Amino acid sequence: MKASWKTGISFGLTSGVITTLGLMVGLHSGTHSREVVIGGIVTIAIADAMSDALGIHVSEESKNSVSPNHIWEATLATFAAKFVVSASFIIPVIFAPLDRAIVISVVWGLLLLTVLSFFIARAQAVAPWKVIGEHLFIALTVVTITHAVGDWVKSFVRAE
Repeated sequence: MKASWKTGISFGLTSGVITTLGLMVGLHSGTHSREVVIGGIVTIAIADAMSDALGIHVSEESKNSVSPNHIWEATLATFAAKFVVSASFIIPVIFAPLDRAIVISVVWGLLLLTVLSFFIARAQAVAPWKVIGEHLFIALTVVTITHAVGDWVKSFVRAE
């Protein structure tokens, strides 16, 4: 696979999982509203995918060592990966009870990160469990913190 596509897909997939799960878990714990969670997912799939794609675009441009074709391929791959991964989290929210949809989404996100991490570890010739463990630890930390923040916001807003 071309380096530009590896850059975009790995960044877009990782960002899509972490950002979307964090937002979903935080919104769910703060509101318990299916509509709010879906609205958040759609917002991430569009606005954050475009933002991440521009971020990769500027980052690749700043290297001054890659071709314009490489830059645009990385940009488009980032947008496509982030959009598709983020949007995939809508499916369980639409078809399952919201509490169950959040669990399904966390499992789905962790599965995606596990598969990506396995391929990264294999390409680097390192033990997969180290890379997988590191990435899953970070993802679960984000999920835990955003859940706590959602609970805090809910209690803070109710207190007023």
